[in-house]
Amino acid sequence: MGLRRQNILSLLSDKTNDYNDRVALGTKTALGWKEFTYKGVGVLARKLGTYLIETIQVKKGDKVAILSESKPEFGACLFAAALAGMTVVPLDIKLTKYELTSILTDCEPTVILVSQHYIDTAKELQKSIPSIQHILVMDEPSYNQELLSIHTLPYTKDAKWRRRSSKSTALIIYTSGTTGSPKGVEITYNNIFSQLEDLKVVMDRIIPSKHCRMLSILPMNHLFELTVGFSTFLNLGYSVYYALSLKPKDILAIMREKQINFMVVVPAFLKLLKTSIESEFKNYSLLEKTLFEIKYNLAQFIPFMNVRRLMFRKIHKQFGRHFKACLSGGAPLDIAVGKWFSRLGIKVYQGYGLSECSPVVSMNYDKRHDLASVGRALNSLEAKIDPETGELMVKGPAVMKGYHNQPELTSTVITEDGWLHTGDIAEIRDGHIYITGRIKNMIVLSGGKKVFPEEVEAVLEKSSYFKEVCVFGHVRTFGSKDGTEEVTAVVVPTEDIISQYNDEEIDKLVKGEVKQLAMKLTPYKRPVNVIVHKEALPRTATNKVKRKEVKKLVTV
Repeated sequence: MGLRRQNILSLLSDKTNDYNDRVALGTKTALGWKEFTYKGVGVLARKLGTYLIETIQVKKGDKVAILSESKPEFGACLFAAALAGMTVVPLDIKLTKYELTSILTDCEPTVILVSQHYIDTAKELQKSIPSIQHILVMDEPSYNQELLSIHTLPYTKDAKWRRRSSKSTALIIYTSGTTGSPKGVEITYNNIFSQLEDLKVVMDRIIPSKHCRMLSILPMNHLFELTVGFSTFLNLGYSVYYALSLKPKDILAIMREKQINFMVVVPAFLKLLKTSIESEFKNYSLLEKTLFEIKYNLAQFIPFMNVRRLMFRKIHKQFGRHFKACLSGGAPLDIAVGKWFSRLGIKVYQGYGLSECSPVVSMNYDKRHDLASVGRALNSLEAKIDPETGELMVKGPAVMKGYHNQPELTSTVITEDGWLHTGDIAEIRDGHIYITGRIKNMIVLSGGKKVFPEEVEAVLEKSSYFKEVCVFGHVRTFGSKDGTEEVTAVVVPTEDIISQYNDEEIDKLVKGEVKQLAMKLTPYKRPVNVIVHKEALPRTATNKVKRKEVKKLVTV
């Protein structure tokens, strides 16, 4: 029976029974490891589900918001909401109170589930959001806690769970840009089941073993993490561990302790991990450095990943000797970083997607494994290129129900015959998708020529002097080209450059480096304005640079 024809209640019951005493979710606390078996997650979910139905008496389709860092209880709360027939709204813990108020006013949740760290925020929100009637705490009770903990709820086997249509909304995911007019993506059970079905095919190819231990580092309010790192992996019976710190030394410690096999990451984390490992090379002897370079160059001719892992045993010891692959998404993968891990015997599978497609559209997991490509569309999806705009369009059961309370906005992104506008410029060659830019980021010059910032950034990021680069179009407000855009680059130099030179020297060095690297680009694509910025650029939860905010930070 296909997952799409299965009921969410029977699926949850089956998985709890199938994997029973196997660890489902775990996290490291100050007191050690806190682990929940599949049975344990099921018990906590049923306790909460019963309370929501019988005590609070929520109605089918009511909203429940979750404000918490990633932790095992988060998963139990998701399942409890499904059992109670509720729609889940996962919230980004990094948002301001103003932004959270805007979202909650739009979706009007009845209940908010909150980790102990965000209790005060939840109480403040309840004062200004009339729909919030109940606040429940996800952590185990502490002595000074006024609110009810989900751990203290009674357990009953007799609860009658609420069946919902596969077309009903399971999740509302609010994408970036939440102030003013929140944009909530409605994801149905049908959307989720189609992803589970497609991603099972992918994971069976990537990790054929029956059991896998994976490390989760992405926030659970992000749909990429919810669909892949949580739902897909639990559907396959894997054990998922959460890292509270993103410091490479802490991540590596968990990988060794729990013998991690697989991770879901964003490209920025892979770059950070690579830099951390390379920084240790300075402790190598000259002979060791020379041997590494010889093996690194030789590895490209060895097709067997197990052999490559043996060649770099010293590095794999840091990973715990069991780490074999990771799935990268949320932003474009730096090909050089992907190649570096591959040479060491760690496969990097690049995926592509967007929240409006639940979110995975494609995965690069076939033998061709071209790191520049995001792979073929998943089995249930169709992909095509709009011949007029070059935009990638997608159709299939993973396409969202629509934007919450915004039918007009929905109609602008989904055509009458079901094709979703992704907003990304792409090419499809031999069935493989290559993303080349964003329509919204596109810079239109005075002569009508179009420049994609991503293309310029890819060239400038090759400099060892630059820590971050952001390219955008700056509108001229004077002269004959008044009202037209110019290519502008904001560059953050590395700490070494900032510490060694004064402002005038840094400005000269950066602009000279940009000029030199930009020679690789067609003249009209070269930056006209180059701005040096010494502080880190603002980023989203998945580490994408916020171009709009960068524009506000600088003056040209």
